[in-house]
Amino acid sequence: MKRLSGTEQVRAIAGVAALSFRIAPGAVLFKLGGAIFDAVLPIATTYYAALTTTALVSAYAGDEEAGRQAITYVIITAFLGLGMTVWRSLDNYIQARMRYLVTARISDKMYTHFLSLEFWRYDDKETIDLYDRALRFSNIYAYVFNRLADIVSQLIGMVTAVAALALFEPLLALAIFVALFPGVYLQFRLSRKQIAHWNDNVEVRRAQMMLEDHFGKPKMISELRLYGMVEYLMGHRNVLRDKDEKGRLDFEKRFIPSRLLADALEALVELGSLIWIVMQIIARNHPVGQFVYVQQVVSRAMGSASGLATTLGNLDEEMANLFDYQQFMNLPTGSAAEGFVLTGAPKTIEFKNVSFKYSGAKQYALKNISLVINAREHIAIVGENGAGKSTFVKLLTGLYSPTEGQILIDGVDIADVSLVSWHKQLGVLQQEFIHYNFASAKDNVRFGAVDEQVSDERISRAIESAEAEDFLRKLPQGLNNYVNNWMEDGKSNKGVDLSGGQWQRLALARNFYREAPIIILDEPTSAIDALAESRIFDRLFDDSKRTLVTISHRMSTIERASKIYMFEEGVMVETGTHIELKKRKGRYYRMFEKQIKA
Repeated sequence: MKRLSGTEQVRAIAGVAALSFRIAPGAVLFKLGGAIFDAVLPIATTYYAALTTTALVSAYAGDEEAGRQAITYVIITAFLGLGMTVWRSLDNYIQARMRYLVTARISDKMYTHFLSLEFWRYDDKETIDLYDRALRFSNIYAYVFNRLADIVSQLIGMVTAVAALALFEPLLALAIFVALFPGVYLQFRLSRKQIAHWNDNVEVRRAQMMLEDHFGKPKMISELRLYGMVEYLMGHRNVLRDKDEKGRLDFEKRFIPSRLLADALEALVELGSLIWIVMQIIARNHPVGQFVYVQQVVSRAMGSASGLATTLGNLDEEMANLFDYQQFMNLPTGSAAEGFVLTGAPKTIEFKNVSFKYSGAKQYALKNISLVINAREHIAIVGENGAGKSTFVKLLTGLYSPTEGQILIDGVDIADVSLVSWHKQLGVLQQEFIHYNFASAKDNVRFGAVDEQVSDERISRAIESAEAEDFLRKLPQGLNNYVNNWMEDGKSNKGVDLSGGQWQRLALARNFYREAPIIILDEPTSAIDALAESRIFDRLFDDSKRTLVTISHRMSTIERASKIYMFEEGVMVETGTHIELKKRKGRYYRMFEKQIKA
């Protein structure tokens, strides 16, 4: 973990303050003004409380004027207390509003940036670790300015208190000032060790969160219980938790003796100050109110110093994460909207000696792939698991860039094409499609084209093409029904869970609703019965207006393709029609031999 230099920290703090001011200028000014008010008001209250005590003693001795002065001082003290109460009530609201505004802006920036990174970074562990550390800082970003304001208030409070003591007794003020440093130093040391521990255990916390995510999903609990995994995983989760949390507590434990010594020093100095003022009152007949004054001012100085040490330690800890946040926000994003803009479906898509290797991998996932997909052609990509089929789709969609070779869209390198315009030509259904559990069935379909006006007629065509009409129309609220039993809109619209095949047909309907000229299907019907699958592909293959790229292990799907490409360990080993490849009795035939004979 990189430590920021003093200059970098000052610059970073200034940046936080500047952004906070741009987002909520009124709240910032109120907070800064309040910081000064919060620091000075207690000293003023202490001053008048001391005068009140002195006046009361004099009044008790028979001084009538002192009695009237005591009442005046009490009224002034009461108004000061009222002012403090009003200020704190307003400050709570201002802080809450400022946290909301800043947190909303920063989280928007974080998510927007994360979702626009170059796609390969989502498979890169270092990027994800950096994101986790940056996310921690973004979550407390809104509190940083509050800490800055607290530092101003505590610093002013401490300086004011020490100055007030210096006017009364310089040596006493010096003793208080010296007693503050051990606590500040220890807090810095502790905070730096804690942040180092937090960064060193990113993976531990991630594993723990993944385990807890499994515990929170009812669909996963069945397997956990059937395989007797509950107790085992609970034990593993506890080991991870203890490694993270107990490690942090160990730092705290090791610092206890030093902290006790620092606290004892402060307590001794405070006790010595009070004994000294008592002796002054007795020996020199000083006003009794001076005891209250010294006791309160010393207590204020100690409290401000302790608060300052803690706040500075927390701020130092947070600034240590600022470098990760800045580094993450400086990661380059994919220029999805830039480049040559496609205005319609391309006539040809060509892979020209394309090879691809994942970041950090030693082996190529694809090697020297060359093929041409013509408009309205129906092709199939086949091969065993790990042959490179899904990688081919990632390259075809432009989510990854070739390590070697070119992908040409109507002769234009895909690297020079606007990915936004390219993606508008595609309808993609992958093996791991999204379940929009928070939405209705209708929304799950219309999400296929959110930038277009919703069309009920188009939705009906889509669910019919996906063989989804029968079960969707039978839902209690029809298409408006939620498709997750944890969702409910009042008593009338309670969510209903769907089976795997139903979810797959709903996702197919979303794909049909998109009405894209190029459809890419990666194992699209693995959970759908054979008859429904046959009818779905009848519609797909009979649609002569669309280009169709299919990845499947089902013979009934791939045998109808106009061209089949056989992949093996990232290399294209055979190509031809189903009949040609079957007659050749090569790798394709051996892979599908049982289905062919059946």
